[in-house]
Parts: sequence; structure tokens; C-alpha cells
Amino acid sequence: MSVFVPPGRPTGSTPCSPQTLRTLAPHQELLRQGLLSRTAASHGGHAARARSLRACGLLPGSSISAALRSSALPVLPSPCRARPPPRGTSRTAAPRAGPAGGGGRGAGRARRVVWRNVAPPGPLHAAALSSLALVPAARPLTLLWAYFCFLLNALGVTASAHRLRSHRSHKAQLPLRIFLAAAYSMASQNDIFEWARDHRVHHRYSETDVDPHNAHRGCCFSHIRWLFVRKHRNVIEKGRKLDLTDLLADPVVRYQRKYYKITVVLMCFAVPTTVPWCFWGESLWNSYCLASILRYTISLNVTWLVNSAAHMYGNRPYDKHISPWQNLLVTLGTIGEGFHSYHHTFPLDYSASEFGLHFNSTTWFIDLMCWLGLAPDRKRATKPMIEARKARTGDGSL
Repeated sequence: MSVFVPPGRPTGSTPCSPQTLRTLAPHQELLRQGLLSRTAASHGGHAARARSLRACGLLPGSSISAALRSSALPVLPSPCRARPPPRGTSRTAAPRAGPAGGGGRGAGRARRVVWRNVAPPGPLHAAALSSLALVPAARPLTLLWAYFCFLLNALGVTASAHRLRSHRSHKAQLPLRIFLAAAYSMASQNDIFEWARDHRVHHRYSETDVDPHNAHRGCCFSHIRWLFVRKHRNVIEKGRKLDLTDLLADPVVRYQRKYYKITVVLMCFAVPTTVPWCFWGESLWNSYCLASILRYTISLNVTWLVNSAAHMYGNRPYDKHISPWQNLLVTLGTIGEGFHSYHHTFPLDYSASEFGLHFNSTTWFIDLMCWLGLAPDRKRATKPMIEARKARTGDGSL
């Protein structure tokens, strides 16, 4: 794994005081992590920050005018005073770059609501809450079946859309890819191609406007509200520039994308509902409410917690300069996806955790498939690499 070394100090630059260097350290870390563009954004404190970064050797020696042309990033604190606007120009004359829609300003408020996404969650969550009243009357096998379906659709997200498709942390033979695609359709979270594309954008531009569910815009936005508005224009632009040929080259991904709605009706609703009704005489209503509606609603919220809670609460033993945290509760609910500080630090690790099988059912499954010869070439971060990173950027909590 290659390690980014910050660019050297430009020739002839003026020395920086220790206080300035301490203030600029977070920006240097953002540069190194790829969360901040090497050209600082254009307005407010960014101009002064670009000059400070360049003077201290933390920004490549390109012209500052080029650094002032990027406007995709939110305003970050600057150690220097921002240059005042030209005389006669209002500070609010130009729209500010920032969260568009909801909490944004200026042009950001122009983002449109996607009403087809706003309407379903309310009735779905109300039906799920009502379904809890049916639990005492349901057969034990029905409850076990609903939990099995939950584990199955969770594997479809974690082992398929996330670790296999988004990060290519392991390979999978055709039978396993078909099984995981069917399990993912049970989760009904857009098709595999769209999920993996958005997740790659999320990792590459985490906690910026290019991040589809930017946690800096609040817990509610990163949990669910990001689905209610049109994607930020930068998300769409950067998503189109990603290399997604590996996804389109797989016929399983193409088939699942083409027949997505049919596979969702079958796997997310028809199969979970009919099995209890046909095999052990559960009422069709109980089967539908518990194994389909309640299970589906819980699985959605558990997945969304990775975007919200795991980016806000916990500890950061691997990199204290980035947003993702280790969150044990999210780990238990998502069968292994809550080791988020580790995952964002070592995204290519198939286990998504330093601890292997510890609280990580997805890793158990991938290891089993590897033993059966269906999941070869598992990628893993080495122990010396992990320890060196914890010592260098961790918060000391582990």
C-alpha cells in the first residue's frame, strides 16, 4: 500500500511559526487523506488558507490563482484573516459553496425535493411499528424466518455491494456472485451498480459536498434526508468520472440492474411472505408484516446508521483527523460494518476490521466461501501497517 508524502517546502518560501503549523495541521492531514482538494476553495478564508498552505510546504507549488478556482468544498477555518471583498461588492453577492438544499445558502437552496422518495418512508415506518403488535401472535418459526431474511439481506449489502463491488476487497466465483446479487435484491437499496458507484464517491470525497450523505450536514441528513433531495451537482459530476468498467463488465451486475424492480418484488417481498404461509401455515398477513415490512424497515435503518452514527459517535483509533468512528452498536446491527475508523483508513481490507472474525459475521461468511473455493484473493492490511498507522494518526484509544 502506497503512502502519500506531503510535498516539500517550496524554494524561497518564508518560514512559518509553530503556531501557524499547528493550525494548518488538520488541513495537511485532509490533503494527505484526499478529503481536501490540493487546490483550496475559492472564497472567504480559502484564499488566505491557500497561501498559508503553500508557504508552509503543504500545498504544491502551483499558482495560487489556480488554487482559487475550485469552489466545491465547504469553508474551513483559516489561520489568517480573509482578504476583504472589492469595494462596492457585497459579501453575499456570490452564492457560497456549501451544503446545497436544506442547510445550504444562496444557490444551494435550489436543490429540488425528490417526492417519490419522500412519500414511502412515512407509511413504511408506520406499518413497521404497527407490525410489532403482531409479534406475540406469530409462530416462532416465522420470527426465526424474519431474522434469517434480515441476515440474508444484510449479507447482500455488506459482502456484495460493499466489500465485493465497491472496494473489490475479494473476488467471487459466478455462483457466489449470483447468490449475493439475489440477497442484495432482498435489501432493496437501489441496484448494485448505483450503490457501489455512490459508495466509491463517498470514500473518495468523504465529508465534502461530493459525498452523497455528507455527515457534516447533520445526523438527519446523513441518515435519511439525503435520499429526499436531488444529489449535489458535484456528486453527479464526480460520479461520472469514476472508473466503473469492472461493474459493467460483470453480467450479474448488468442483469440485476436491468431487472431490478422484478428482483426486488420477488426477493424483498414475495419470497419472505410466501415461505411462512406455505410451509408452516402462518397467516399471510403476519408473514407479510413481519418477514417483509418489519424486517425491511429495520434493515434500512441499520444500513443508514453506518452513514450517520458511525460518522459521529465512538472512537477513532486509526485516524483522528477523519470523520468515521468505531461504533460497537452499529457493528452488531450491521454484522461487521461498524469498525468505520478502520474501514476508512484501510478500505481495501476485506474484513473491514483489524479484529478479523470478532463481531464480524460478514468476515465469517467470506472466509467460509474462501474455504469452499468461491471467494479467492482476499485483501488484508498487514499488522505492522496497522500499528504504524495507529501510532501516527490514531487517537490513542486502542
